[in-house]
This record gives sequence, structure tokens and C-alpha cells, in this order.
Amino acid sequence: METAAYLNDSGIALTEAKRPNDAIPLFRKALSMEPENPLLWLNLGIAQQRTGDYDEAINSFSRAVFIQDDLAEAWASMGLIYYELERFELSEECYHGALMRDDCAPKTWNNLGVLYFAEGGFEEARHCFEEAVSLSPAYYEALFNLRDVCRELEDYRAAAEFERVLAGQNRK
Repeated sequence: METAAYLNDSGIALTEAKRPNDAIPLFRKALSMEPENPLLWLNLGIAQQRTGDYDEAINSFSRAVFIQDDLAEAWASMGLIYYELERFELSEECYHGALMRDDCAPKTWNNLGVLYFAEGGFEEARHCFEEAVSLSPAYYEALFNLRDVCRELEDYRAAAEFERVLAGQNRK
């Protein structure tokens, strides 16, 4: 017998296998069984996001946080969509919402830093990238971004240090 949990697990596997279009009907069927399950809404949103259906993904993430407000991953996912849509103010609000719920998420810190960098807020971006690296010292993207923002801020000594760390990671 198919349960919501089984359908969810199958949908996650399909999404991870780069088959989100096949996963979406499974999440919808699971939601017909458990319409108030925020993780099902989250996973549906992730699959929709991967298909490029941003409006539906935002609807799904919004439903997830309506049911369970502290679901930081849904907040961060909405932030990423709004960033991709160049709706930077909404993106920033969502990233801050995610960090209010989980301030130990290096990817969210990095994404917020990317947003600030794109807007020319280099000091704010540096702070975010430093937070990301402090939480995950080997986080390549955050180190890369931290190096670049240090260059923008003309802190060439720090930029060179991050370049050295990045070069060491490439040798592994």
C-alpha cells in the first residue's frame, strides 16, 4: 500500500535523480493523503523549482511555512527564487527569515552574501561569507566569494590568504 511517506521518499529520489517532473505527481498524491504535512509541501516546492515553475514553487514553499513557520529551508528556497527573479528585496526578506529560524546554515549565509555582493554591499557580503566559512570552513563557494569580496574591498592580504586556501582545496 502506498503511504504518504513512501510517495515522499520516492519523490525525493526522483528529484535527486534530476527527474522532478516525475516526482511532482507523487508529492501531489502524498499531499492528498496528508494535506497539512509541511515537508511534503517543501519537497513539492523543490521539485517545482527544479522544473523552473517558480510561481508554483513559491506557492508550495509559502504553504509549507504557513503550516510550519520555522521551516528554514522553505524560507531559504523562496529567497533563492526571488533572487533568480531579481526581486532582491523579497529575496533578502526570505533569507533573513531563514536565518532567524536557523542561523547555522552556511548555504543561506552564502546566498545572502551573494545578494549583497550583487547589490554592491561588499561589507555586508563579506560578513555573510565569513559567517558561512565559520560554519563550514571547507565550503568552497563561500571561500571563493570571500576571496572575491576581499578583492572588491581592496583587502588584498585577506584575498591572497583565501586564494591559498582555495588552491589547497583544488589539490585534494
